Amino acid sequence: MTTFEYSNLSGRPPGPVVSKLALVLPGVRSVMEQVEPYARWWEDANRRALGSGRPLWVALGDSMTQGIGASAPDRGWVGQLAGDPPSALRDVAVLNLSFNGARVLDVLDRQLPALEQVRALGHEVALVTLLIGNNDLMSPRWSRRLPAATEQLLDAVPRGTVVATQPGLQRSAVAFNRVVDARARRGEIRVADFRVPHMRDWRGRLAEDRFHPNDRGYAGMAEVVRRAL
Repeated sequence: MTTFEYSNLSGRPPGPVVSKLALVLPGVRSVMEQVEPYARWWEDANRRALGSGRPLWVALGDSMTQGIGASAPDRGWVGQLAGDPPSALRDVAVLNLSFNGARVLDVLDRQLPALEQVRALGHEVALVTLLIGNNDLMSPRWSRRLPAATEQLLDAVPRGTVVATQPGLQRSAVAFNRVVDARARRGEIRVADFRVPHMRDWRGRLAEDRFHPNDRGYAGMAEVVRRAL
């Protein structure tokens, strides 16, 4: 059987803003230093998941699905939910295809093809989750394309995928959520709703870079996804 080879690194350098901030802000630098070791940790975990013979929970997304900002890779929302699973996840193994800096088009171009390769190799996929869009919203170039890219993405994800909404109020975030809500009303996907009031207060829940969640923040995210399941 053909083996599955996949990297949880983007292959892109950090953006210029993040690179400059990392030079002057120790908190940003500390969190960015997690990117490679956390990716390698998930690559090892993915190999174990594929060798387990169990149905798979395939997690698609960006740095937050990798747990960047948490005290360890398995203290992100994916790891915390897998460590204390609801009934729907008790017999599954996690295959995490996320990577730091991922945007919507990265899910389309790289993560979903990897999911299809896993299926072609005969693995059963019991659940797919998707948390994406933060990096698109941070860039004027990508945020303008986000609503159309989201439509394309939701055409491609498996039916029943659990899709996270965006908590922000900027126009592109609202447009993203509008697309997600419409697909949910048609029964195509399920929603993990990160909008207020579901995730209201982030005090004490952010990592040193003041952007990614810490363990407490990820615990809250895990609870939102638990409710969706």
